[in-house]
Amino acid sequence: MTLLLLGGTSEGKQLANSLHKLGIRLIYSIAGLVRTPVLECEVAVGGFSQFGGLDDFIKDRNISAILDVTHPYAQRMSHQAVMSANNMGIPCWRLHRPPWQVETGDDWHVFESWKTLLLSIKNKESVFFSAGQLPEYVVDVLNQYANDGQKQLLRTAVSSTISLPGNMKWIKGIGPFKAQAEMDLLISEEVDCLVSKNSGGGSTQQKVIAARELGLPVYMLQRPVLAPCSKEFNEIKSCEAFVSHWFNNKD
Repeated sequence: MTLLLLGGTSEGKQLANSLHKLGIRLIYSIAGLVRTPVLECEVAVGGFSQFGGLDDFIKDRNISAILDVTHPYAQRMSHQAVMSANNMGIPCWRLHRPPWQVETGDDWHVFESWKTLLLSIKNKESVFFSAGQLPEYVVDVLNQYANDGQKQLLRTAVSSTISLPGNMKWIKGIGPFKAQAEMDLLISEEVDCLVSKNSGGGSTQQKVIAARELGLPVYMLQRPVLAPCSKEFNEIKSCEAFVSHWFNNKD
């Protein structure tokens, strides 16, 4: 029996290591856009289209279960994992880190979509986008805002996958980030609002804390609604215990 672990997060790597040490045979899958981890288990890089799709990969590699530990906003992959698991008659479990919670001093504005979020930052003077890759359909709006004098700063782990507005400043950054560095960045760039996803975890939380300390508003894209899976976890140890027990007691 083999577990397919959909990774790309620190939690995914941690689970891959711990489950491997517990004797669970697994394949760790990652898109490989940022970096490829060094793990003792098998690592599949580059998605499933190279194998004919996820359904074919499950069949060819005799996958017994899927554990989705992707980024909470990787909606397409999470949806495909559930669909393929249902198609192939195997369970699909999911572990996503808990979202950040509003704390005293936070000035959060939560939005379901980029469209509504963009309307709310139209009159901001200097916007820091730290919400992953920007979708292509927002560029025309951001160009308009830039032409009206808005400063725009984008930070992503790899170069943008789309053509950015002409005067948008791009910086490369891979967490974890330090609190003082985030504070210094917001001050030096004269940022008056932060655009973020509610990714959860500690790797990128310092930007939200820095915004709180500086009294800056945070325009937060809420998490997408994902297709129901067989079982969900928000804590690594309980997920590890369940998966280990399932594989060790599976007939």
